[in-house]
Parts: sequence; C-alpha cells; structure tokens
Amino acid sequence: MWQKSSIKRYLQIKEREPMSTAKAESVKISLGNFLRSDNSTANPIAKPLIALIENISQSCQMISKAVNQGALDNILGSAGSGNIQGETQQKLDILANDMLIQANESSGLLAAMASEELDTIHVIPEHLQQGDYLLLFDPLDGSSNIDVNVSIGTIFSILKKPQQDLPITKSDFLQAGYQQVAAGYALYGPQTILVLTTGNGVQMFTLDRHQATFFLTRSAVKIPVDTKEFAINMSNMRHWAKPIQQYVSECLAGTTGPLQKDFNMRWVASMVADVHRILTRGGIFMYPWDQREPSKPGKLRLMYEANPMSFLIEQAGGASINGQEHILQLQPKQLHERVSVILGSKNEVERVLAYHQSF
Repeated sequence: MWQKSSIKRYLQIKEREPMSTAKAESVKISLGNFLRSDNSTANPIAKPLIALIENISQSCQMISKAVNQGALDNILGSAGSGNIQGETQQKLDILANDMLIQANESSGLLAAMASEELDTIHVIPEHLQQGDYLLLFDPLDGSSNIDVNVSIGTIFSILKKPQQDLPITKSDFLQAGYQQVAAGYALYGPQTILVLTTGNGVQMFTLDRHQATFFLTRSAVKIPVDTKEFAINMSNMRHWAKPIQQYVSECLAGTTGPLQKDFNMRWVASMVADVHRILTRGGIFMYPWDQREPSKPGKLRLMYEANPMSFLIEQAGGASINGQEHILQLQPKQLHERVSVILGSKNEVERVLAYHQSF
C-alpha cells in the first residue's frame, strides 16, 4: 500500500505533466510520421500503404475502446452464432469484424478483404473506389479470453492485388507469406500496443488515449536467438507428434537433460499475447499438429494468424516453421487453411525443425 507521501508525490508529478509534456512531445514520433520518415530509406513505403496502415490503426483504436467498455456496454459473452471454422462467436468478435470492414471499406485503398469470421472474401462494392491492396485479419484473436479480462488482440496482413486490371477473386488472396507487404497486430492489454513490420524490421507503437495517436515506443525489435522459455498447451502432450513430445520433455528435464538448462513454461491461450511476450524477451511458441484431428495440419489459420505473425517474427530475427518447412514459404491452397505453428527464438525453432527431420 502506498504511503500518503508517495501518493502526494505522484499527484505533484501529474500536476507538472502539462509543462513536461511539451518537451516530451518534441521527441515523440507518431505512427504516421514514422512511416513517412521511412520513405528516405532504400525501400520507401508507398503512400497508399501508409494511409492503409493508419486506417487500420484507427480501427484498432475503436476496437480497443469497445474492449475496454466490455460489460458496461453489454458486449461480453457469446453471440449465439458460429463462424466458418465451427467456433462459437463472441459478441466482440462480430463487433470487431464489423468495425474493421466499415472503417476500411470506403478508404479507396482496398480491392477486397478477408476475415477469419467471414465465409468468403468481402469485395469492395462497385459504387466505392477500389485500391490495389488486399487486407486479411483476425478481428479479435484470443476471444475465448474476453470474459476473463486477459489480453487479446487484432492480427492483420496486407497483400498487393496481383492482377490490377482483372476483377478480384478468392485466388488472389492465396499468396505465400513472403509476399506480404505489411503485417502486424494490436494488443489490447494494460496498454494498447500496435506492432508492425513493412519488411524493414519490427516497430512497436503505444496508444496515447489522450491524443488518440500511436507513438513509437520501441524500434528495431530483436528476438534473442536463445531462450529458456516455451509456450504450449501442456494438457495436449499425449496427442502431439513424437518430435514435439521429445522437445518438450527435454525442456522439462532442465539442467539434468540434454538441453542442460532450466526452462519456464508460459501459456496465455491468446496468440497475440504469447507472440508479444516472445518479441519482447524471447521464447518459443508451439501450436503443433494434434492426432485427435489427424486430417488437419494444425489449429491456427495460415492466412490470418500464421503468416502475419511469422513475418513479424522473422523480421525480428526469429524463425517460424510448421514442423517441416518455413511458414512464409508455404503456398496457400484455401482461404481458411490451417497450419501447425512453431515460432520464436531462432536456435530453439531450428532445434525443433531438426527433431522433425530426424523422425
């Protein structure tokens, strides 16, 4: 508990903030200013792409506000419907999906959108101006955590329309992950943080709610190549393939096992939260193939989750595989294709890859 003197000192600091804020703002870099300043580099960001990223960031601000209101606006709990994946939709799933579509549909920057919550693609109506980009998103990742107030987020991926003069089709979205022009996520936690790559490293921006602006708070993010932390749902261990069982068993063996180091285990059950931790301090995240559904390559969606997160991870010096191949090299066959995901600190991911190759 704070002493009265501590509270008084905190209030005095807050009272002085208007004077110090002007000084702080002189060195604060907004998302838009950062993206425009990047145009001086060898690979400048196209102006329409900058505008699209800014538009997405504004959508994420609206979603963040809705998440913060939660029960106050009666938007927690199940919506009583399911998506194409057969998963129960939460009220906030639908709201976040609608917010992203409505905020970006009339921007003039997109040809079409695809969402984890929609059966098929959403083509920009003919009466609206169309652009050259395709937007894919998981509007609210980790939505099973909504009612228990655990960090959740929005994941997005941006592609170029491959055939500019032809009508848009579903096949236009089926591009390998390395063809993404930008990807990122917004994490709705104690702070709202936007994490972004345009293929030139990874940057983190924190939302200043008073100014309704994301400001750069961490640049050139790098993941340590080694780690002592892994993230996986241990309750499913008996269902995994042998290489994953072997690797996790060796992690649990600690200094007495072949890896000769003690590991900690973390599992939030929200990919955004788990990946954010890895980008912040390293680690390895695993959502592997499961023998209970042997015909499915994995649980996570390639286009909406695995590709954008893999782009971020590899831009930060990490690695991302499905067990056998690098995820960014996979050629999608379906819009809602699933995939096994192992990503994070490079040396540990490569160890898991070697285990798969040896079986």
